[in-house]
This record gives sequence, structure tokens and C-alpha cells, in this order.
Amino acid sequence: MAWMPDPLAEWIETDGRGGYAMGTVCGRRMRRYHGLLVAAAAPPTGRVMLVNGFDAWLDVDGQEIPISTQLYTPYVVAPDNNRWLDEFTTRPWPTWHFRLPDGSRVRQELFMPRGRTAVVLRWRKLDSSPGEPLRLHLRPFLSGRDHHSQHHENPSFQFSPQTSPSCWTWQTYPGLPQIVACTNGRFREQPLWYRNFLYEHERERGLDDLEDLATPGVWTWNLSTSDAVLVWTTDPATLHDGGTNFDPIDLVQRWAGAESTRRAQLTPHQRSSETYLVRGQHRETIVAGYPWFTDWGRDTFISLRGLCLATGDLATAGAILDAWSGLVSEGMLPNRFPDAGEEPEFNSVDASLWYIVVVREYLDACREQGLVVAPARVSRLMGTVHAIIAGYAAGTRYRIHLDDDGLIAAGVPGVQLTWMDAKVGDWVVTPRIGKPVEIQALWLNALAAFPEAHPSAGAWLARGRESFRERFWNEQTNCLNDVVDVDHVRGQDDGSIRPNQLFAMGGLPLSLLSPEQAEQALQVVEEHLLTPLGMRTLSPSSPLYCGRYQGDVRARDGAYHQGTVWPWLIGAFVLTWLKVRSDTPENRQRARQQFLAPLERHRREAGLDHISEIADADAPHTPRGCPFQAWSLGEYVRLDLQILRT
Repeated sequence: MAWMPDPLAEWIETDGRGGYAMGTVCGRRMRRYHGLLVAAAAPPTGRVMLVNGFDAWLDVDGQEIPISTQLYTPYVVAPDNNRWLDEFTTRPWPTWHFRLPDGSRVRQELFMPRGRTAVVLRWRKLDSSPGEPLRLHLRPFLSGRDHHSQHHENPSFQFSPQTSPSCWTWQTYPGLPQIVACTNGRFREQPLWYRNFLYEHERERGLDDLEDLATPGVWTWNLSTSDAVLVWTTDPATLHDGGTNFDPIDLVQRWAGAESTRRAQLTPHQRSSETYLVRGQHRETIVAGYPWFTDWGRDTFISLRGLCLATGDLATAGAILDAWSGLVSEGMLPNRFPDAGEEPEFNSVDASLWYIVVVREYLDACREQGLVVAPARVSRLMGTVHAIIAGYAAGTRYRIHLDDDGLIAAGVPGVQLTWMDAKVGDWVVTPRIGKPVEIQALWLNALAAFPEAHPSAGAWLARGRESFRERFWNEQTNCLNDVVDVDHVRGQDDGSIRPNQLFAMGGLPLSLLSPEQAEQALQVVEEHLLTPLGMRTLSPSSPLYCGRYQGDVRARDGAYHQGTVWPWLIGAFVLTWLKVRSDTPENRQRARQQFLAPLERHRREAGLDHISEIADADAPHTPRGCPFQAWSLGEYVRLDLQILRT
């Protein structure tokens, strides 16, 4: 038998529009987000859960062999397919093999054709031995809800489909996308409610963990005579490809062939990276993480460095930066586009500065590869860079402004502006009002990257570097303060040992410490913050330290940046480590073994082929949060392909 991941490890397929399918290896749905067809009604936002899953079983000589499994309250597994699941792989897409009592096998495949709001399922009997007909039965579970919500039995659900040759269409609720099923199976209507599905991960998160789902009937296929195929979509036009008649098996063969060929041309890193790259209604962008994030400015720019620049996808990188360039307002780029389509939110002091850093890296990468960036695009990018620097210098929202010491001050009560942005009601867990250390690093790097962006850029850079050396070094901790001028009070400092200082120590091109200071600070950071899965957000020596990310929303958000490990920070750490220890081939190899190898192992444990959003601060550093996180994967890819390239 081939290597098998943990049965509860998660896989994901995405459609390049913000929609997705995801689940576990064994098939048990453990999240409200686990489903087969989650469509982005307003790409990449407005996600709705339409097809949640299915029960499926095989008839083998009168014996029912389950190839699906569900969990019901109070903790009842039914049916249990563990005995029959023989192999699972994510390449080229999620594929399961089930071994039957006579030794024969059935293959189940699932994929989303890129650019289409559709998910394809295909089953095939792999041996040609004679015997009784092998029949597959499948009972779908449908809903029609926001993907953040739960569904419960109600009289409004519309069970009856409209039918046409090979197609069944449900409009489960008014105003939602229709659910279209295309298949070569025979359908028998049998409308039922299946109640009390239990979602373990939602229970762990202190959220509503029970759901009822509607099932309109059962499809049946004879696998002894042909493949079984089932396509779910919201748009029947996508099934016809311009024609009026079609055959479901032929359709799936064509889609599978085209998608297999497309994926074969990608490297493994490119295949994982494109999970997050989306073309929305108004912009090309990056989804911050699955299943619950949309596109965030900060996450987009940080992630782009690994997902696009490191993989060589400069065309997508340029398109994304170009698309975001038109969104600058008062010297700021948005940090978040609300899921419901309201006006963008500008609650970030660092997103705009990250944009400048990444524009510099994009232009440098194009120059190194001999690619000419269109003058109109260069003009738009540089216009945005100039607007950000001028806006920050003059002062903009939330008291973001250039102070007389050449450093950036920011923050007002009740608003979370840095990446440590957890907020519960009116409680901002780590407000960091004043002058956060990584904001100064980003600001001074932005000035160094584009000295032509403002007539005073050189003077601001010189003054800011001098002030930084005078004001941020903490003699008691032998590393950098996390925030100075806390709450805008001159001389009031926060000496918490946090990883944000890495961006001033060497995690960005312009380092702000002397070699001696960098060596001392690195020792402190390595001792207090480094774990196999990334960097703790707070030293265990702090009385505010939280070793576990668990409990209800308030408890989890309270721990989010008070110790919880973030894998994306490993990129800045390794860059700093190499600058301090010396960037030699020997040290790169050592860094690969020490810092990259644990993340590579992690890619086979939680979100398969990906890196989790966070992990517990205390050993064994259990993965938490989103199992598929863009900047976590991006920094891993950047480490592998750029920083530690040998």
C-alpha cells in the first residue's frame, strides 16, 4: 500500500475565482466549510455553500461497501469507510482508491477546472475481472447558505429539481445560485432531511457545531460497464462549451485531459501557489487563506513575494500590483474587502508599506530576467508609491504620520492597525499604538528602495535611521523594543520580546542594527521565539504568554498574537540568520535542514501540500487556524526557491 496521510488531514481544490472544495482524506466533514461546491457569488467574495457532501456505497455481490463517512452527534461515525480506503494522493488532484473484498479496486477522483465554477467527480473500476455488476450509489447532501453559517431543517428548502437530459437543477432558496448536476447516472427522487451532522473543528472553536442537510434522492451507476461521472456547477452554460448537446462522460474526459495537461506544466510549488491566485470581478488578487479569508492587502503583498516572484510568475505579480494600484486613498491601500461587498477597509498601517517593498522586488525581478515592464504600468506603480510616501509623511487616517524624529507614528484607541490585529468587540488585544518596530523597518526600507519618490526621502531616511538606533535598542533584553512612544507618549516603551523586530534586524534589505547588535538580538529571538513551525509571537517569559490557541472566540483571539506560532515569520528569521551567521553555501544547507525541513514535513500533516496559518506556542506545536494560508506557503516557497537556493 502507498503512503497514506492522516485520515483527518485536509485537501483543497480551488477554481481560481474564490470558490473551493475541501474535505478530509477519510471524507468526514469536520468543518462547516467542508464541502464539494462552495461558489464565489461575487468573485472572490460572496461564497455560498451549495453541495456539502454525499453518502456513497458500492454493491458487491449483495454486500454494501461504504466509500464515504459522516459524523453525527453525540459522536457517531456512520458509515465507517476506514476498512476499505486503501490509498490517497493529491496529485494531480484528490484521488482515493478503495480496495474491495475480492481485491479489486475502485478509484474516486475530484477536481475543479480552473476558471470554472464547477467540481468534477469520477469513479472507475480498475480491474476487468468478470463477476456480478458493480453498482455505485450516491446520495448528495445539499444546502444553500453563506459558507460561514450553518444550515438547519426548514420548510422552505426546495427539493424538486428541474430536469433535462443528463442534468438536474435545484433552486434551493430564492436569490441563491442554482445547483446544477450533470451525470450519466440514474436518479431516484427520495427527499429527506439528514440531521445533526457534527463538526468537530467548530466545536473546538466554541461555535455552532451541528447542521441539518437536505438530500433529494439517490443516483446509481453500473461501474462494470462505464465510469461514473458527476459534475456540480452553478452555470449550466459551462457544461455545453458552446454546443447544445453533450455527453457527460465525454465532457469529463475533455475537462480532465485539459486540466491534467495544464497542471503537468506546473512545478509542485506553482501548483500549490495557484490555490490562492484568483481573478475576481474587478481585480486579480490573492486569497489570504482557505476556508474563511478573502483577499487582504497586507496578506496579498507579503504572499506575492513567494507565490509569484519566487516561482517566476511575474505576469501575475505585475497584474496584481497593477490592480491594487488604483485603490490608493489618502496615501493608503485597503487592507480588507468585506465579504458582503461594502466599501473597502483601510485599517492597516503596514499594508501600503509592504506594497512599496514588493513593487521594488517586482521591478528588480523583471530587470534581472530581461523583461520590459510597460511604461503605463510603471507609471501607475510609481504613482502609487509616491502617493503612499507623501500620504504617510503628511499624515493620514488613524494618526498615521511622520514624526519629527523621522519615524512613523500610528494608532488610535479601538483600531487594530498592524498585522497583530486581533480584536474582540471593542477589545484590541495588541493595540501597539505609537511607533511599532516593523513599521519603522518598512518605512525606512521604502525610502531606501525609492529615494526618488519624494524630495525629502533622503533626509527622512537619514534622520529615521539615526532615531531608530537611539530609540529602539533595549539594553535590558539585548534586542529591540516592540513599540516606542506607546500611546503616543514620548519615552514610553514596550520591551516585549516579539518577532516583529526581525524586519529591522535583517528580514528586509535595509538592516537597521550594527553587526554586534544583530548578533545579540538574534540569540535572544532564537532562544525565546523560534519553534519548528515558525516564530512565537511573544516570549514565554512574558506574563501575557499563551501556550495554546484554543477555546471560544475570545480565548483564541486573546492568544492569537500572545505566543501563538506564525509560520510566515520564518522567512524574515532565516534571512536575518544568514546575514548574521554569513550567507555561505554551508550555512544555507544547514538552514535547510534546521528550518525548512520541519515545514516540509508539516505539508504532509495538516493542509496537504500547504502550510497552516498558525500553531500552538507550546510543544508539540499543534497546527491551528486556517489549514491553507497564503503567506505561510509563500514564505516557505520563497525560502526554498530564493533565500536558500544553492
